[in-house]
Amino acid sequence: MIDDLGEEVPLDREPGRVVSLVPSLTEAVERTVPGVLVAATDYCTHPPSLNVARVGGSKYPRVDDVLGLRPDLVLANSEENRPEDVERLRADGIPVWVTEAPSTVLTALASLRRVLTQAFRVSEPEWLVAAEQAWANPRTHRATALVPVWRKPWVVLGRDTFAGDVLHRLGVSTVYSAHTDRYPRPKLDELRAKFTDGSADLLVLPDEPYYFTDDDGPDWFPGVTYVLVSGRYLTWYGPSLVDAHAELSAALDRVLG
Repeated sequence: MIDDLGEEVPLDREPGRVVSLVPSLTEAVERTVPGVLVAATDYCTHPPSLNVARVGGSKYPRVDDVLGLRPDLVLANSEENRPEDVERLRADGIPVWVTEAPSTVLTALASLRRVLTQAFRVSEPEWLVAAEQAWANPRTHRATALVPVWRKPWVVLGRDTFAGDVLHRLGVSTVYSAHTDRYPRPKLDELRAKFTDGSADLLVLPDEPYYFTDDDGPDWFPGVTYVLVSGRYLTWYGPSLVDAHAELSAALDRVLG
């Protein structure tokens, strides 16, 4: 088997002991092949009932703990996990499947389909088909948004991001979609100017990775139309996508009409 980055994954049978270093993959695997996960990161919060060992964060997992579990397979992501950690696991004989950071909803679902049907050798899950159907037809354009994902310093959605495609399919483009960086770090004055010059007319504030609230985020952009959204629905690409379309649409409808 070959992962998203073209690397061989030497699995000769269905994995029975799996460590996931990616929250989206954790939720997808537990929902589709319950019971195979033996460990996950501290940020793997879904499903809430998940009861497995924790091995730290995605960027800095406790690799020794992962090795000690002797998993049949480790799931990682090219953007969330460090190459040196992946290489250390592989050097110790642990198969690692690395998914590519998805730039669209449909490529994310295609990646999940490969992992689940090839690595775990299961049938295509119903939730994946339902997610594809929900997101298949983009809405017409109705707003251009500035979307911060961090505040100290300010970091915003740029080009080719999964969250940007989620919003695009809901009729909302992002003001930095043509930027050379996927996650630009403009100064606050530049961000505010996007509203005064008419480049943006909506501020979208997720609750993760930075936890924006009514009291922390909108106050930096006085008088601007804003909406608070679930960061999980905006950025996770597992089973949450089934509900994300309706939930995000409802949030946007409340401010855009």
